[in-house]
Amino acid sequence: MPKPYPREFRDDVVAVARKGEAPLKQIAKDFGISEGCLHNWIKAADVEDGVRPGLAREESEQLRELKKRNRLLEQENEVLRKAAAYLAQANINPK
Repeated sequence: MPKPYPREFRDDVVAVARKGEAPLKQIAKDFGISEGCLHNWIKAADVEDGVRPGLAREESEQLRELKKRNRLLEQENEVLRKAAAYLAQANINPK
């Protein structure tokens, strides 16, 4: 996977593309990126600016972190449930 471009670079390319002074294909070629990549950056910028519905980058990152935390808590909860069941069984059948 190629190294991601810096945020400032992407913002500059999107700003140039939004001016509409040249076709997107030419802008992408001038900046050395693919046309599909430029389309994706424009879509992401539209979501960030509220022009298009969707999760902004910050919201997406926060959601990913919350899902990760939730998964960890569920795993910890399962371990505690198993430990409680084991200890309860040990108290019912003392050796």
